[in-house]
Amino acid sequence: MSPQHTPPATVASADGTAIAVYRSGAGPAVVIVDCALSTSADTAKLARLLSEHFTVIGFDRRGRAESPSDAAPTLEQEVADIAAVVATAGEPVVLFGHSSGAALALEAAVRLGAGAVRGLYLWEPPYIVDDSRAPVADDLPARVAAEVAAGHRSRAVALFYREALGIPGFGVAIMRLLPSWRRGTAIAHTLPGDFATVVGLQQGRPLPTDRWAGLTVPAVAVAGGKSEPFFATTVKALAALLPTVEAVVMPATHHGTPIMAPAPIVADLHTRFGS
Repeated sequence: MSPQHTPPATVASADGTAIAVYRSGAGPAVVIVDCALSTSADTAKLARLLSEHFTVIGFDRRGRAESPSDAAPTLEQEVADIAAVVATAGEPVVLFGHSSGAALALEAAVRLGAGAVRGLYLWEPPYIVDDSRAPVADDLPARVAAEVAAGHRSRAVALFYREALGIPGFGVAIMRLLPSWRRGTAIAHTLPGDFATVVGLQQGRPLPTDRWAGLTVPAVAVAGGKSEPFFATTVKALAALLPTVEAVVMPATHHGTPIMAPAPIVADLHTRFGS
């Protein structure tokens, strides 16, 4: 049974919000930070494979699944949540982040410091740093939030997929038929938290030179070889900007690999950060 299918423990964040935590395996600690519209259940396979080499700590981000909250999370709250989860490890951890979860993991690593985070594994942070992909409209977060506030959660999710992820309309129509659509609409109110991780970083401009200047730990930023080219551009830009970051393009993988087929990620992470 995967850790995501067992009753979670909880840890109190700085403001008292209860965050559900799932722990499995043994070895150096890895904390998984999930992407938008997902929960720890979506990375159950990743957690199971990692637990063969690591102590794996998954958690439901604020407002998702077993970490209930009706309010949209702020970046500061989500970093505080990660701090509380990391503290349960009793040692510095490796943060694994997927998409907006990668952006959040990077923010948390800089703010928490090397005493809490010893390494980073960033899977396709969704920054847009040049014209290799159309920029995300500045008003998209507000439009998504307005749909949620009006009770139109399905519209909010569709907006996010079409404009933030660039999924064409026919693809979104197919996604509406999948069980994951209902799970996503249930946590659509958390999307402002994901947008908060990338404010000003999806407009096709170079990455800011000072935002992550405090990063001192080893990090790898990975793009899938089958993903949209802008992801490779992004990880290379991160590596050019931050001395401790290595850029990797992993063959035969794509944006959904951490959820669908994470074995090559687990092997690489074990090589880099295992005992």
